[in-house]
Amino acid sequence: MNTTYISRKISLPDAFKDKADARLAKLDKFFGDDASAEVKVSAQKDTATVELTIRAGGMVYRAENSDVDKMDALDAAVDTIIRRIRRNKTKLQKKLKESAFEPAEAIPDEYSYEIVREKEVELRPMTTEEAITQMTLLGHNFFVYQNGDSGEINVVYRRSDGGYGVIIPR
Repeated sequence: MNTTYISRKISLPDAFKDKADARLAKLDKFFGDDASAEVKVSAQKDTATVELTIRAGGMVYRAENSDVDKMDALDAAVDTIIRRIRRNKTKLQKKLKESAFEPAEAIPDEYSYEIVREKEVELRPMTTEEAITQMTLLGHNFFVYQNGDSGEINVVYRRSDGGYGVIIPR
């Protein structure tokens, strides 16, 4: 796996990178050598945050964890990705390596993907600021709207850090 390290407000010694490579090797059984991993490590006060993003087979797998020790945060992020892959293994088996799952391993599907409601929305052209206002007024975490400038369908969403993001299709 090709691994890239990015650090913000913290220095990453070579010992951390070596240990991280060993921990990321646990994911090789799922992805093989054609995957690329990006490990972003940032620090705020006494907490280290590790964002782990893996790109393989046209899919993106992402996990973020915070801990006092950056190695513990990385371990938790790797475990989170493994747990998500196992939980969705039937949907991902075509995208992952053939030998990724042992036959004896049986993990029940924890989530049902039953659609319980469909909602039709009327899209009208608006600016991103108007969409954020509308989303706030509705009390939602995201809002689908038609961008008044480009005419494309966009999604504005509330981020966990308190900011807002916009999803723009290509």
